[in-house]
Amino acid sequence: MNTADQYLKAIYLIQKQADGPAATGAIADAVDVSPASANEMIGKLEERGLADHEKYKGVMLTDDGIVRARDALQTYCIIERFLANVLGVEEFREEAGELEAVIDDTVADRLDTIIDREPECPDCFDAEADACACLEAAFEGTASD
Repeated sequence: MNTADQYLKAIYLIQKQADGPAATGAIADAVDVSPASANEMIGKLEERGLADHEKYKGVMLTDDGIVRARDALQTYCIIERFLANVLGVEEFREEAGELEAVIDDTVADRLDTIIDREPECPDCFDAEADACACLEAAFEGTASD
C-alpha cells in the first residue's frame, strides 16, 4: 500500500464517521502529517480523480476513490488479522499501521490465504477503535495505543 492509499483509507473512514466530507485537519491528524502536507496529497488525489476537495467544506472521495480506499482498508485488515491471529502479536494495531505502507497487493493476497478473514471485510472495521470489530471481541483487554 502506498502513501496515497493511506490517505484514501483515512478519508474514507473520516467520511463514514462524519457522514459527510472529511475535514483537512482530521485527515492530517489521521495520517500524522502537517495540514500543509495533507493539502498537497489531497491535491494529488484530486488530480487523479480519486477525491473532490471543496475549500472550507472538506474532501469527498469519488467512486474510484472509494473503491481504492476499501481495497486499502481490506489490506490493513488482512495485515492486522495476520499479526493478531497467526503470529499472536499483542501490539498488532501499531504493527499493522507500520506495515501497511510497505505491504504490496501480492503479499496481502498471500497473507489473505493464511488468515480467517470475515466475508464482510472491510465493513467490519471499527474506525473509532482503528481495528477490525471482529478482532476487538477476540482481543478484549489488549492495549491498542
